[in-house]
Amino acid sequence: MRLGVHLCTGVVLGGAVALLGRLGVSRPWLPRLVTWWHRRLGRCLGISVVYRGVAAPGALLAVNHVSWLDIPMLGGAAPVSFVSKAEVRSWPVVGWLAELADTLFLRRGAHEANSIATQIAARLQMGCRVAIFPEGTTSDGRALLPFHARLFAAAAAVSGAPVQPVAIRYGWGRQPDAVAPFIGDDSLLAHLTRVLRHPELGATVSFLPPLTANGLSRRELAAAVRTAIAAELNCLPLDGDAGQTLRPKASGAAASA
Repeated sequence: MRLGVHLCTGVVLGGAVALLGRLGVSRPWLPRLVTWWHRRLGRCLGISVVYRGVAAPGALLAVNHVSWLDIPMLGGAAPVSFVSKAEVRSWPVVGWLAELADTLFLRRGAHEANSIATQIAARLQMGCRVAIFPEGTTSDGRALLPFHARLFAAAAAVSGAPVQPVAIRYGWGRQPDAVAPFIGDDSLLAHLTRVLRHPELGATVSFLPPLTANGLSRRELAAAVRTAIAAELNCLPLDGDAGQTLRPKASGAAASA
């Protein structure tokens, strides 16, 4: 019920945002609103989140990809724009809201990487954070897939732009949570149902020390980021107690520890 109310709230707020945009009204509060919506979505899903470190301002965030849940987990930490596969745009409600939140959509096999990298560079120059998933698809969370390097050209094109590795892990046990991954031919509705039925799902989002692109090729940047994320995923604490924790209560609110 909380999730349904939250989605309806998103539709109402999204309609207002779209209307103001058509009227040419400035919306400087939009990034903060999107962050609030992501964080509240995580609470409605009953996910306890541990944030380790902070998101660097004006950074290209390079994140390992496990699930569509990565979006609200990361987006709830700080204002950030995402690069997403084009299929998300067609998802009911979610795709429309993602478009209103200035998501960049990348069509696979359409040779759009250079164009998207240019758009990312423009946002980095304005001091905005942009998140990419260099694996290009989701994994089961047990290992990293190869990183695609093309979008790292955005950071190389902006002098001094930081590239921040971000590691996401689901579950508190020795093995990553088996419900969180959104892989294969899974449908959004079926996966959402499993998540709602799964008690005490936990996630850890680790913002690692930023790297600088100066003097590094995009392939070297991708390799350095992948190494940092792999090292972090191997050393994350298993009890979920380190960092800032957001745990859902029965009422749907969350407590910060």
